[in-house]
Amino acid sequence: MNTRETSAETDTVICSAKGCRAPAVWVLAWNNPKIHTPERRKTWLACEEHREYLSEFLGMRGFLKDVVTLAEWSATDH
Repeated sequence: MNTRETSAETDTVICSAKGCRAPAVWVLAWNNPKIHTPERRKTWLACEEHREYLSEFLGMRGFLKDVVTLAEWSATDH
């Protein structure tokens, strides 16, 4: 899954779910504690339809740290 894929025509970030081309509206911040330091945050982007599915996928593994809107994420310094 790509975390920052964009459409060349619209420069819109799209959902990280496999095969989805919908605009992303959520950021799922996560890390794998076996390989990342505790403060490290990787991100997946999600559309409305895939937010719950991707959150559950990461949550079941203990990786999910935060879910915020793309606008909130963009407004903060990461």
